[in-house]
Amino acid sequence: MRPDGLAMAAPTESLRKRRRGDADEGPCSPPAPAREPAACPARLRPGTFWLTRIVLLRALAFIYWVAFLVAFHQNKQLIGDRGLLPSRLYLKSVQRHVGGRVGWGALSYAPTVLWFLDWTDMDANLDFLALAGLAISSFILIAGCANMVLMATLWVLYMSLVNVGQIWYAFGWESQLLETGFLAIFLCPLWTLSRLPRHTPTSRIVVWGFRWLIFRIMLGAGLIKIRGDRCWLDLTCMDYHYETQPVPNPAAYYLHRSPWWIHRTETLGNHIIELGVPFFLFLGRSMCLLHGALQILFQVLLIISGNLSFLNWLTIVPSLACFDDAALSFLFPSGPGGLKDQVLQLQKEEAQGAQPVQTWGCVVRWAVHLTLAALIGYLSIPVVLNLLSSRQVMNVSFNPLRIVNTYGAFGSITKERTEVILQGTASPNASAPDALWADYEFKCKPGDPRRRPCLISPYHHRLDWLMWFAAFQTYEQHEWILHLAGKLLANDAQVLSLLAHNPFSGAEPPRWVRAEHYRYKFSLPGGQHATEGKWWVRKRIGPYFPPLRLQDLKGYFEAREWPHPEPA
Repeated sequence: MRPDGLAMAAPTESLRKRRRGDADEGPCSPPAPAREPAACPARLRPGTFWLTRIVLLRALAFIYWVAFLVAFHQNKQLIGDRGLLPSRLYLKSVQRHVGGRVGWGALSYAPTVLWFLDWTDMDANLDFLALAGLAISSFILIAGCANMVLMATLWVLYMSLVNVGQIWYAFGWESQLLETGFLAIFLCPLWTLSRLPRHTPTSRIVVWGFRWLIFRIMLGAGLIKIRGDRCWLDLTCMDYHYETQPVPNPAAYYLHRSPWWIHRTETLGNHIIELGVPFFLFLGRSMCLLHGALQILFQVLLIISGNLSFLNWLTIVPSLACFDDAALSFLFPSGPGGLKDQVLQLQKEEAQGAQPVQTWGCVVRWAVHLTLAALIGYLSIPVVLNLLSSRQVMNVSFNPLRIVNTYGAFGSITKERTEVILQGTASPNASAPDALWADYEFKCKPGDPRRRPCLISPYHHRLDWLMWFAAFQTYEQHEWILHLAGKLLANDAQVLSLLAHNPFSGAEPPRWVRAEHYRYKFSLPGGQHATEGKWWVRKRIGPYFPPLRLQDLKGYFEAREWPHPEPA
C-alpha cells in the first residue's frame, strides 16, 4: 500500500498539467479526455506563395480593367480616326521613317498589333483592343486565376495601345503597367486555369522580379527628388505640392493648409520611404514584410491626397510580392476545402517529403524562369547606371517592349498653379467690348472656382492631365490644343464628350475660341472666398492663344493631315 502522500501527488501533478497544457506537446495538442474538445486552427508556414499569386493577379487584373476602361472611353477622341492626334497618321509617319514598309523596323520602333489590322476604321480597331482587354481582365478579376496565354494577351493588347498613344500615353505608369504585366505572365501555368495549380508553384524568381521592380520604383523616385529640386532637400516641397499637383482632390484642399511642421515631416517621411525602406527587401522575411506594409500604407496615403491616375494603385501590386502565404492567409476563409485549407495540405505534403513528379514541363519551366532572370539582369544594366548617374532621368524605357524601365515622380515641384481656360463667343467681332465669352469646363481640372475638386482615382482623364502640362508651357509646344480649339469651333460631339460642360450645347457653334491664362490658388478654408462657395481664387495672367475662327485653322490642319472639323 502506497503512502498517502504519494497517492495525493499523482492527481495534483495531473491537475497542474491540465491547467497549463503539456509543454512537450504544445498548446495545440489534443485536450485531455476530461475536457471538451477544442479546435486549434492550423497555421500556414512561411515561404510559399500560392495565395500571394491569387492576390497579386487579382490586383493586377483590376488595374488592367481600369486602364482598358479609360482606353475604351477616351481613345477614339484622342487617337481615333478624327482624334486630336490620330494614331493612323502616327503609324504612317513611323512607316515613312523606317523606309515605307511594315517590317521588323516598324515593329521594333512601335510594337503594336495595329500594324496588322485594317486602318480604314481605326476607331473600331481601338475599341476592339480595349474591349478584349476589358473582357480578359474581368475574367481574371472574378475567377482569381489566369494562365500565361491570358496574361500575355493582356500585355500585348495594352502595349499595342501605349505604342500608338503618343503623348496621351507618355507617362511612367504606362511603362510600369507593362513591366508589371510582363512579369505576371510568368506567375502562371501555360494553359491551366486553376487558382492552385498543384504542378505549377509560384516561382521565387518571379517573386524576386516583382521585388526588384518595387525597389527600383521607390529608389528611382527618391533619387530623382533629391537630385532634381532644392525644395526636397530643404523639406519645403509639400508646401506647394497639394495645390500644384496635376489634378487635386478635395483632401488636397485641406492638406495644403496643414501646419508647416507637418509638411516638413511629410517630406522627410517621403525620403525615408523612398530612399531607406527599399533596402528592407534584402534583410530577411520580417523586414521584407515591413517593407511591403510601409509601401502599401504610403501608396494609400498618396491615393487619398491626389488623383494620380492608377499609378499608386499599380505600385501596390509589386509590393504584394513581399508577403507570403502565411502573411496573407487572413484574407482567406479557414473552412475545410477552402483555398487556405488546400494550401495547408500542400505544405503538409511538402513537409512530409512528398516530391512533385518531375516532367519535361517542369524542366522547361525552370529553363524559362532562369532565362527570365538573365533577361531582367541584362536589361537592368542601363537602369542601374541611370540610378547611379548624377544626370538621372525618370520614366524612360531602354527597350521598345518596356520590360525593364526607369521610374520617378515629381523630380521638380511647380511652385504656383497656372491653368489654361478655353472660352468661346458667338459674337461676330472677337475684339468687341460687348463680346460675351463663355468658359468650357473640363471633367476634373480646375476651371470654375466654385466647382469642388474631383475625386476619380484610379480612373484617369488624359486630356485634363495634358492641360496641366500645357499651362506651364506654350501652345506651340502642344499643337494638339489648337486641334482641340478647332473641334470646339465645330461643336464636335466626340471631343466634347471629354469635357464636363459645353456652353454652346444645343446652339450654334461659337464663332471664336480663345485660351486665357490664369493663376490659381486654393481659397482659405473659412475665409471670404470659401464662404462664397469658392474652392479656388484665380487671377488672369494674360492670353494663352488669341481668338481663332475655324477658317483660320484650315491651313494649319492641312499641313498636319488632320481632318478638318465640320460644324455640327
